[in-house]
Amino acid sequence: MTHPIHIGIGGWTFEPWRGVFYPDGLVQKRELEFASRALTSIEINGTYYSTFKPDSWLKWRDETPDGFVFAVKASRYCTNRKVLAGMGESMGRFLGQGLSVLGDRLGPINWQFMGTKRFDPEDFEAFLTLLPAEQDGVRLRHAVEVRHPSFDTQQFYDLAARYGVAIVYAVGDESPDWPRIDQPTAGFTYARLMSSREDEPTGLTAAELQAVAAQVRAWAGRGDVFAYFISGAKLRNPAAAQALIRELG
Repeated sequence: MTHPIHIGIGGWTFEPWRGVFYPDGLVQKRELEFASRALTSIEINGTYYSTFKPDSWLKWRDETPDGFVFAVKASRYCTNRKVLAGMGESMGRFLGQGLSVLGDRLGPINWQFMGTKRFDPEDFEAFLTLLPAEQDGVRLRHAVEVRHPSFDTQQFYDLAARYGVAIVYAVGDESPDWPRIDQPTAGFTYARLMSSREDEPTGLTAAELQAVAAQVRAWAGRGDVFAYFISGAKLRNPAAAQALIRELG
């Protein structure tokens, strides 16, 4: 069985994409409308730094087509702390800002941790116990992006699986020391692909795209897939995502 595959980029507002990804003359307020029809998903990054009003979430929902989904990056005020058990109030503010308005367009939430955050089983389980299964009646799916090598351990994999939380598969030239974890701990895979290069019109070579497509197909055999071209050569990421969509057919 092959599960749904969602391919996209991080954010949709980036001036150098105008005239490269976005057609010349396209007004900025229609960029999400365009991007959501050229791709099948987008990771909202601005939520890492600030909150948005419910009207913004409603607008984003209404500008995107059926079947399109947003991943949402959790607030740094939740994850950038010494003791994770104390994030409850920050988490409440983040989840309560209006993201449930997205309804069926809400994909996974990415809880990203700094590279200095080490794996402490008791501390991390305290964090996992705080993650709710729903918000305002809308199902929530959670993924954790960890960057310290101490997380590359079976104890962490088992903990994530116990709570049904995905471990983000992050790969790229800028992350040589991050753990590259590909473990089926949830009913979906969340990948952040950071290897695009500016000297390649589609970010990656044809052979590289074929290899990524094969990996994505394998992931789709075990659950839904959410894969985003992030960082790397940001200018090329929309083209890379579109090329991967074509490769997957």
